Amino acid sequence: MPPSKTRTILSAHYFLYFGILGVYLPYFNLYCYHLDFSGFQIGLLSALRTFSTALFPLIWGVLADKYDIRRPIFITSIICSTTIWSLYLLTADFKMMLIITAFYGIFYAPIISFLESFSMDLLAARKNDYGHLRVWGSLSFILVVILVGRLIDMYSAAIILVLILGGSAVQSFLAFAVPRVPARKRETAFAASIKMFLNRRAMVFLFCAFLMLASHGTYYGFFSIHLEQMGYTGAFIGFAWALASIAEIAVMVGSARIFGRFNVENVLIFSFFAATLRWVLLAGAESSGLILFTQVFHAFSYGSFHVASILYIDKLAPPEAKTLGQALNNAATYGMGIMVGFFGSGYLFEKIGAPNLFLICAALALTGGIFLLHEKTVRKGRLPMDPDGS
Repeated sequence: MPPSKTRTILSAHYFLYFGILGVYLPYFNLYCYHLDFSGFQIGLLSALRTFSTALFPLIWGVLADKYDIRRPIFITSIICSTTIWSLYLLTADFKMMLIITAFYGIFYAPIISFLESFSMDLLAARKNDYGHLRVWGSLSFILVVILVGRLIDMYSAAIILVLILGGSAVQSFLAFAVPRVPARKRETAFAASIKMFLNRRAMVFLFCAFLMLASHGTYYGFFSIHLEQMGYTGAFIGFAWALASIAEIAVMVGSARIFGRFNVENVLIFSFFAATLRWVLLAGAESSGLILFTQVFHAFSYGSFHVASILYIDKLAPPEAKTLGQALNNAATYGMGIMVGFFGSGYLFEKIGAPNLFLICAALALTGGIFLLHEKTVRKGRLPMDPDGS
């Protein structure tokens, strides 16, 4: 299959995946809020889904790398998660939605980490161009959040269930177009390659990445609800989310230039401190102008952090465990990190309010940045630097 066609297929998957996420992330919790679920119930639903995202990518990743079956698992996961999502259309009962969420998460979990590993294989020596593929996801997210915000104002939040089902169905058909990746020649045993993730450098990175995404829990889980409680419309909420994606696009498009000039670890550290400032500002933001200004920081707290983390874990992962490496990164961040962030925010949202929660988020991001900076400083004094300066 020609490289240009392969890039088109992967770009289309990013477009669909993040388009679906653009419906789910800003609006599913808002839909649950309109069902009169409590903050704790909303946080529990979100935490359960992200618990699956933490656990099952590791299981699927081990199976994929050990038996070279990444593509079959990828296809099966998309089809099964689409089928299970359709069950949300049949109930508004919290317990039933909890069960559906649990099973949905099992199969939804590996999709993005597998997609990232497909992309790393494709780009090979040009991995700094990863953002050129990923930017299609950001563009999709922008279009969707603006459109869906207006649709919710016109109809109701329940429309998101049908939109997600439709997008997932299209992605299910497209999954069969993902090219087969040639089997790798194993230089070391798979079990031995796993041990590479237990060294200090990898463990510190995964812990800090966990803190970064935990700091996003209030934003992803309750930002839309917070804005609605302040009196903002669905259209404004959609625009606010879209603006964040517009900001991250600058990083995605310029990824080759950014990572050609700055080493990956420095970009990571900078992203943590930018996230800290973002949450501090958002804690006190009431005017529409300041709220929208904080969304620009998404370029760093998500955009530069995400691209850098994908490149960093790929660098640390041995050739025999590239899928597992992305799965570990995804599990630590969009799994455990978001799960803890969702659950903690859900528990505290009605007790201390969103502004205080955002201050806690700032402390988490700051802690992660300090840990990562300290690890780099210690390692730099102990070992010669890598060729890229990290």
